Amino acid sequence: MMKKLFALLVLSLLAFPGSAFAELKVNVTQGTVEPLPVAITNFHADPNADRDMAQQLPQVIGSNLERTGLFKPVDPRAFIQDAASMAKDGPRFGEWRAINAQALVTGTVTAAPDGRARVEFRLWDVFSQQQLSGMAYTTTKQNWRRIAHIISDEIYKRLTGEDSYFDSRIVYIAESGPLQGRIKRLAIMDQDGYNHHYLTDGKALVLTPRFSPNQQMIAYMAYYNKKPRVYLYNIDNGQQQVLGDFPGMTFSPRFSPDGGKVVMSMSQGGNSEIYVMDLRSKRPVRLTNNSAIDTSPSFSPDGQRVVFESDRGGTQQLYTMNADGTDVKRITFGEGRYANPVWSPRGDLIAFTRLYSGKFYIGVIRPDGSGERLITTAWHVEGPTWSPNGRVLAYFKEVPSGREGKRVRLYTVDLTGFNEREVPTPGDASDPAWSPLNP
Repeated sequence: MMKKLFALLVLSLLAFPGSAFAELKVNVTQGTVEPLPVAITNFHADPNADRDMAQQLPQVIGSNLERTGLFKPVDPRAFIQDAASMAKDGPRFGEWRAINAQALVTGTVTAAPDGRARVEFRLWDVFSQQQLSGMAYTTTKQNWRRIAHIISDEIYKRLTGEDSYFDSRIVYIAESGPLQGRIKRLAIMDQDGYNHHYLTDGKALVLTPRFSPNQQMIAYMAYYNKKPRVYLYNIDNGQQQVLGDFPGMTFSPRFSPDGGKVVMSMSQGGNSEIYVMDLRSKRPVRLTNNSAIDTSPSFSPDGQRVVFESDRGGTQQLYTMNADGTDVKRITFGEGRYANPVWSPRGDLIAFTRLYSGKFYIGVIRPDGSGERLITTAWHVEGPTWSPNGRVLAYFKEVPSGREGKRVRLYTVDLTGFNEREVPTPGDASDPAWSPLNP
């Protein structure tokens, strides 16, 4: 059973009297930028506070920011001022300018009377000598890592002007065993690979997990008793239920933006069509009616449109339609095959997989079919999924690997096509789905 991840926290804006918010900004839309030097100090712990937490918080914050490629944490060995003097007197900005820090993160950890910890942080513009942001959180000890992600989100938002994605999770397919008898389990983790849990035992083959908007449910395809069906997994209590008992195969599920419906493919008599099911009434409604293969549907963030893949034009291409199945429009016309479309949470782009001239690509395209860009390629890349802010894509990459035959891992890459990073997992990993920000 997966325990619900949450922190009891109190948030408040911390500001020194008379302090003004400066305008230090990082551009997130360029392909290559010079990373902003940011100094992240150890948090000062009072005598009764958790000193390990005070040291671990800045480590996770620094790791989060560094992985974006937009920030460069300053080596702590260069620090002149210590955490105790900063907690007492505030930053000595001249010393931080001397080591070329442009932004500075400081913090404190104090023990609350009920046994929890109060964590405060402040973000400073070193050159203007002004505070940019400051927040306080009260949390239990076991949730310290989530507090680090929340602080990272606040820093990212303040310095870029964009929403962030650190306080989120990824569900994926954990793969193990020989190639001819692969065991595939549902697994879930924080976006940085920590707090890893297996959700299923591997007795049944599972594929294509997808989060609900409130993160309470995961929709996925599973082969139980050799029957492929769409199932729902309740993260809070670990219960699983089949999404309707249909005569044919159901697969490729995704939730609607409000979480009240699931759109999916259903195959009967060799023909695959797209259906949507209201989770309250359990009544499926057919959206496509074509002799071709229609599959892999994904809602737009406003719930008004659906993108899907189909070979109705002779080759595997991407199409959009209204949420009721009307006004079908083809949006890709390139050579090769297009698959796995998924709408960005910003609504401005659709990510996809393209197989062209013997190579796989992850690309993006505008909903009207313009502006196609291929942003990464490999021997086999597939399964794109968007970060909550629509600025980063996660996917899986498969590469040949000696006697084992292949190695499959998860990666992220900026929307610009730069800063590819591997996401650490215990073993082989495929089919990721990125959650919204944690509630």
